[in-house]
Amino acid sequence: MAASELAWWQKGIVYQVYPRSFQDSDGDGVGDLPGITARLEHLRRLGVDAVWISPFYPSPMADFGYDVTDHRGVDPRFGTLADFDALLARAHALGLRVVLDLIPNHTSDRHPWFAEARRSRSDPRRDWYIWRDPAPDGGPPNNWVSAFGGSVWQWEPATEQLYLHTYLREQPDLNWRNRAVEAAIHDVMRFWLDRGVDGFRVDAVQNLVKDEMLRDNPPNPAYVDGADPYDRLLRVHSGDRPEVQDHVRGMRRLVKSYGGDRVLIGEIYNAVERLMPYYGTAGDGCDFPYNFQLIRLPWDARAIDAAVRRYEGLLPAGAWPNWVLGNHDRARVATRVGPAQARVAAVLLLTLRGTPTIYYGDEIGMRDVPIPPGRERDPWGINLPGMGLGRDPERTPMQWDAGPGAGFTTGEPWLPIADDWRTVNVEAQRDDPASILTLHRRLIALRRTEPALHGGAWAPVEAEGGVLAYARESGDARFLVALNLSPDEASLSLDSVGGGEVVMGTHADGEGRAVQGRLELRGDEAVVVRLRA
Repeated sequence: MAASELAWWQKGIVYQVYPRSFQDSDGDGVGDLPGITARLEHLRRLGVDAVWISPFYPSPMADFGYDVTDHRGVDPRFGTLADFDALLARAHALGLRVVLDLIPNHTSDRHPWFAEARRSRSDPRRDWYIWRDPAPDGGPPNNWVSAFGGSVWQWEPATEQLYLHTYLREQPDLNWRNRAVEAAIHDVMRFWLDRGVDGFRVDAVQNLVKDEMLRDNPPNPAYVDGADPYDRLLRVHSGDRPEVQDHVRGMRRLVKSYGGDRVLIGEIYNAVERLMPYYGTAGDGCDFPYNFQLIRLPWDARAIDAAVRRYEGLLPAGAWPNWVLGNHDRARVATRVGPAQARVAAVLLLTLRGTPTIYYGDEIGMRDVPIPPGRERDPWGINLPGMGLGRDPERTPMQWDAGPGAGFTTGEPWLPIADDWRTVNVEAQRDDPASILTLHRRLIALRRTEPALHGGAWAPVEAEGGVLAYARESGDARFLVALNLSPDEASLSLDSVGGGEVVMGTHADGEGRAVQGRLELRGDEAVVVRLRA
């Protein structure tokens, strides 16, 4: 497919906003929808194409918005539906698309649907959730483990049965084997599509359907004592069932019926080969399932090179790739690889084939913030103390300027602000030609103007040691991307690709130089080379 024929989500870049932490407009220390609207100009200047907004629906906030009580509303903490409509209108006026989080696997235990379901075993909504009697010995019906610790089963004394919750006990799972549940979620999707949203990122989509017989999960032979207990079992019966693909196809049909290149993105944390079925059998699944390899892999050139080759080789014909460096569930890239390599990582993310997603704050090199005892908010870390699973450090407020509250709030922020906010902020980096923010802007601009970088073919280039290299090509335009993932000097043979000129890189003083024969790279340096025809 020619680059000119690609959809916006194939050529473009997605930017994730965590609404609690992006911008507070009313001084209560929690970000909100008017705050996002006020900061959309930053995204336009950055050059991204879409904003994906994490949940802002009404919620008791047991899991900070992923426990929904009304899929069609806005929690008062974040504003009103009118505020959302204003955000959407402003985004569209700036040429930005808006993608929402869809939470179809579970609800809050305070959702009206669950309030009805738990009243009696004969309630019409009872089968909207998954209920079972205890095992003969009085224990849980099976050995499944919750993502947040303990069993997935919670006793409900009023009806003397247990309900299933993959996540918190306050998040009972919906029963997608009941088609009324699917119809209800489709109605939710129509509500937002009718308002003009440009697509959905579907949360935990692989967990929608469970084994009909609720069989025990087998032990994970690779599990190491002391690791996350959620990985103690192979989740072959509690998720990623083949039946889920029918529901993904239903979502796809609904989203595409609205036209306008609306997008359906799936969140699937699984081995890379298990991502591929979510594309569907004939392009009838997700437009793409999120590919989290760069978050999970060691920052090692040979490991990443092998992973990219394997991923490209596994993609079904016509399937579109994507890459993610950070999100609200994993440590920030600058924390994982360090400030110098975060610049190299930006070049990697924005030059690989496929759709990149940037997590808010990564464009200025924000790092995880240590959370003092007593300030923890994330239930994952609180329920499993001492394991480093808490997600608060990567969810701290956006650092806009050097003023009080980092420009995020005039009040007390819901999570601590980083100690480095006076220097690591948007205002300080906006006009600095050497800043990581400027690097992001320039890379995005180059990617937008060069079809080879936003839609061209990808091919590996042989490299050694700490160097990762690949080529991008479209028509007569060819580029070499070479990244030194090491602090030590390194070099790359150009025999297989020929010579050219460095057009951009992590070190501005290296730009414009001609290269031939061998490419010399400083430690922590990445370059984009326009190859001669």
